[in-house]
Amino acid sequence: MSPTHAGVPRPRRLKEMRPADVAATLAADPRLIVPVGTCEQHGPHLPLGGDTIIVERLADDLSTEFGVLRAPTIEYGVNVATARRFAGNASVRRKTLHRTMNDLIDSWEAEGVREFVLLTAHEHDPHLEALETVITSGARLRAVNIFGLEFSDLLEGQLEPMHGDEVDMSILLYLAPELVQMSLAQDYTMSADELRRYRRGWLKVPGESPGSIGRPTLATAAKGRLLYERIRNRVRERVFGAPAGTP
Repeated sequence: MSPTHAGVPRPRRLKEMRPADVAATLAADPRLIVPVGTCEQHGPHLPLGGDTIIVERLADDLSTEFGVLRAPTIEYGVNVATARRFAGNASVRRKTLHRTMNDLIDSWEAEGVREFVLLTAHEHDPHLEALETVITSGARLRAVNIFGLEFSDLLEGQLEPMHGDEVDMSILLYLAPELVQMSLAQDYTMSADELRRYRRGWLKVPGESPGSIGRPTLATAAKGRLLYERIRNRVRERVFGAPAGTP
């Protein structure tokens, strides 16, 4: 059971809890959700923390539903290199993120966490590798790339998630419409081979790109709701064991 405010269930945010409350929660359910974001440009139309906003909302929703502890957000990740500079863009190296996560996981495991669920909305391979190779002493660790799903049936202008694209823009139009500027969205496409090399870190965000890759001009809040619900339901089912098809 999650804590409530005025009768409304709330997420179990670790930073808002006293040690005794954390210990009691872990005794009942020794899992910890860890959202890992980025401080990364996604084009002129989206905020630098777009990845973070999405995984924070997902972490809160899952914590509320399942009564699982939710760690403070890791606000920085391994960004894709860009051919030109973008104000506010800030990245860490793969080994820095990996070491940071190892240190945090080690501390939490020593205090009773037996399963870690790392959530990220950033598909850059070096970033994912830093999370997937975190070591525990015995606890289970799941690194969940929330965009590693099939979305083509929900999209009009692309077949898969890209960067600051139809997927990102739609979800943020649904979750945080006040933070996006649809009038500034510009489409920029890559070939399948270019996109593969980009994800591996072998290709920078091109200088002629607005900073985004994909078709953000086709984004809608209605698509965003469907995309977010698919993500949330897949994580509920595959990670938290909720029955398939339950709301």
